[in-house]
Amino acid sequence: MKKLLRTLLLALCGTASFLSAEACTNFIVTRGASTDGSVMVSYAADSHWLYGALYHTPAGRYRAGAELPVYDWDSGRFLRNIPQAAETFNTIGNMNEHSLIIAETTYGGRPELADTTGGIDYGSLIYITLQRARTAREAIRTIVELADTYGYASGGESFSIADRDEAWIMELIGKGFADDGRGGNARRGIVWVARRIPDGYVSGHANQARIATFPLDDPENCLYAPDVVSFAREMGYYEGPDAEFSFCDAYAPLEFGAMRGCEARVWSFFRTVADGMERYEDYALGRSAADRLPLWVKPRTKVSPKSVFDAMRDHYEGTPLDMTADIGAGGHGCPYRWRPMTFEVDGTEYTNERATATQQTGFWFVAQARPWVEPDMGILWFGVDDAATSCLTPIYCSATEVPECFREGNGSMLEYSPTSAFWLFNRVTNFAYMRYDRIAADIRTVTDAWENTHLELVALIDEAALRLPEKKRTRLLTQYSAEQAQVLFDRWSRLDRYLLVKYMDGNVKGEHGDVHDFLRTEDPAAHFIDNGSGKPIPGKIDFPGYSEKWKRAVAADRGELLRVLH
Repeated sequence: MKKLLRTLLLALCGTASFLSAEACTNFIVTRGASTDGSVMVSYAADSHWLYGALYHTPAGRYRAGAELPVYDWDSGRFLRNIPQAAETFNTIGNMNEHSLIIAETTYGGRPELADTTGGIDYGSLIYITLQRARTAREAIRTIVELADTYGYASGGESFSIADRDEAWIMELIGKGFADDGRGGNARRGIVWVARRIPDGYVSGHANQARIATFPLDDPENCLYAPDVVSFAREMGYYEGPDAEFSFCDAYAPLEFGAMRGCEARVWSFFRTVADGMERYEDYALGRSAADRLPLWVKPRTKVSPKSVFDAMRDHYEGTPLDMTADIGAGGHGCPYRWRPMTFEVDGTEYTNERATATQQTGFWFVAQARPWVEPDMGILWFGVDDAATSCLTPIYCSATEVPECFREGNGSMLEYSPTSAFWLFNRVTNFAYMRYDRIAADIRTVTDAWENTHLELVALIDEAALRLPEKKRTRLLTQYSAEQAQVLFDRWSRLDRYLLVKYMDGNVKGEHGDVHDFLRTEDPAAHFIDNGSGKPIPGKIDFPGYSEKWKRAVAADRGELLRVLH
């Protein structure tokens, strides 16, 4: 039991030294695999203590000798100062003005490889690299240089790195600590490997290292640390020939929790877009590692941006892991299991499923690098809180202003703010958890309408922006991004009120029309059916009760006491 619990913690939260790096999910779609020719990367930043905000760093020029302070992204702890670059790029979220995208998931890996003296953590690697690199290949070089120069302060990470032409998976881990005799670390730096995803394919990772064997003589498609194999031998992780070396097996050995809690999310995405994924079901269930999930697959048809949006909302629906189908979903099909990740009954330990959509998401996005427009016209489709009951709104990568509702400092995990999107979306979502089978459906209709409309609107904005010089284009794209985010906030505020009126106390009030009619009417009170007396008293209320499975479970548990006697 203790071994299983440790396995799940390592797989889902990183090593014991880095438990603040909670489980995240990335899906990657190459140009040739997308319906519009964009490169897409999705990311859910999942943590019980991460506040959902949109980070922004303006472009800058710096004098020689300027320094940049580095703070651990998870804890806020100061790590060190490093030399500032002479020029930095504008970044918005996990994208920069050149349409470079970087996202991550933590796999933790072998705990003895943690370097407590490291000067730069995984989050800082992402955001500093976005300020300094233009392309995916430049980003890989920058990450390696930063980690090797200043020491790596986090556990094992998988990075998604993409630009307008290419998409890569890069996996890295520290080398632990060995005293160099001067108080420093003789093993400072990382071992790593990066593979380019073939055009026309999709990939993903979710808190388990996924790069197994890799070509040693194909620098166009595979890059790696010169000591990635020799260091594994030195540490006793590997004894075979170089050509058969597997990064993930050496540095993040596969266990039940890694398959069931991590790889299963990638499998669920693959099965929605590609054929033949049923062969990996036992692997996803954690029953057998004999037939390992491939690093990438070719989709049956090209994948649209909306399909990627919706893939981030997955709860294993339609699979044996469907979180709406068992008694754990309660009487209203709620696809969430509150933590901890495991529980014990009569000496047997059980796991709660960990799906792509989860309650502890701070923020999430689907980023698009689009080669048919200017590099500064990439789009970060951005949202906060649980992906299944929240909504994405377009933020252009050259935006120089953060909407008030997404601004850092507008509230925190310990401070409610009425103007914060994170708190508003959490209000709506936590209410939905109470009657998920009904409330989530109303939310989804609003989400789909917003996202589909804006997927069409951005084409019109693109057309207008392309006719403008760069500075005016930046102003237009910034204004559009900020204004639409605030429009979404206002719409969600009305949705919040609508859901409370409709579903208060477990009842369902009758309506004239649907949620869209409520959101656009000037007299929301007239939306609900009254009793005809001229007073605002409900005239039709439904009492939907509970699911059949739940009723049968209650009857089995307390039937003798609850049975109606005649």
